[in-house]
This record gives sequence, C-alpha cells and structure tokens, in this order.
Amino acid sequence: MADWTTIASLATAGGTMVLALATFASVRSANRAARVAEQGFLLGRRPLLMPSRVDDPSIKVMWVDEHWAHVDGGRASVELVDGIVYLAMSLRDVGQGTAVLQGWLPARRDETLPDVPPAESFRPQSRDLYVPSGDVGFWQAAVRDRDDPDRPWLEQAVRDRAIFLVHLLYTDHEGEQRAIGTFALAPGKDEQWLCSAVRHRNLDRPNPR
Repeated sequence: MADWTTIASLATAGGTMVLALATFASVRSANRAARVAEQGFLLGRRPLLMPSRVDDPSIKVMWVDEHWAHVDGGRASVELVDGIVYLAMSLRDVGQGTAVLQGWLPARRDETLPDVPPAESFRPQSRDLYVPSGDVGFWQAAVRDRDDPDRPWLEQAVRDRAIFLVHLLYTDHEGEQRAIGTFALAPGKDEQWLCSAVRHRNLDRPNPR
C-alpha cells in the first residue's frame, strides 16, 4: 500500500527544489540585467579625451597671473616667460560624458611607452577645467617654483624645442571612472607645438587593450 505521507513529502520537496532553481535563475538574470544597466549608465557619462582637430577653433587661455595664450586646434602652447613654464593643450572629448581634469604630470620622452604613474603623484589642477562631451576644451598648467624637481629638464625641453610628455588624470562629472591620458607635445613649424595622444589607460576598470 502506498505511503501517502512519504509521497506528499517527496512532492513538496520536489516542488521546493524547482521553486529554488527558478528563483536562483531569476536572481542571476536580474543581476545580469542590473550589471548591463549599470554599464550602460556609466558609458553614458564616460569621457574620453583626445587632442582636438586641426580645424577646431582657437581657444584663448588665461593663467592666474594674467598671462595669455592662443591655442589652435590640434596644438599646444609651450612657453618659457620670465622663468615660468606655461603649458596648455587644446582637447576634444570624444566620449559621452563631460570630462573633469583632476591633475597632471610632466614626463621626459622615452623610447618605450611610459609606465602608469600612481594617481597620488599627479599635480592637482589649480582651477576647475571641464571638457564637454563632443566639444572642445583645454588643459593648462604652469611651473613657477624654482625648486620644482621637473623645472630644469622642462626648461631645457622648451629651449631645445624637444618632445616631452604630459599625463592627464581626469574623471567623469561625478569624480568617478578615473582615466589617464598620455599626450606628447612636439615642436611644429613657426614656433608652434603639436599635441598627440600616446596612450589611454583606465584606473577603475579594464584597459582598452
């Protein structure tokens, strides 16, 4: 004779197992959907800085001491005036979010690709610099301190019109999605300087290569 109590218990256990599996699959699917939605949200505000195009408009840049420079599209401004090194670059944000420049770091030119400098080693920007998505903006900095460790070789690079690098640390408009863009500043014709992208690296997510 069938043991209906045992059969009922087994049926209940089986139903519970099926329900648990269905719940597990549903949770996994929901988590996957949430991750996809989060990635889409982050992508929608992710900046990507590149040199501006040569046909982009010239930008007039002023430093705190009222030194002025005009930076044409695809170019940089490199000057040594009264013992101060003034640097600027015309940039374009080709990403989908506004770029906020957080810091910069000069580097000598090397035959190999430069290592990723730690974020804490960057010089902070003295003013807020934003580059809107799909538009042109600029970066600027100056080396004024005579005891600055980078001052001697920077001055020499300006005088010799020698190529050097600038690392830019930037984020999205909420200070997240940190990235480092490395740019080469090279002398061009008629005292002009050109800027080009060397490498792009992410600090908070996998790199693009």
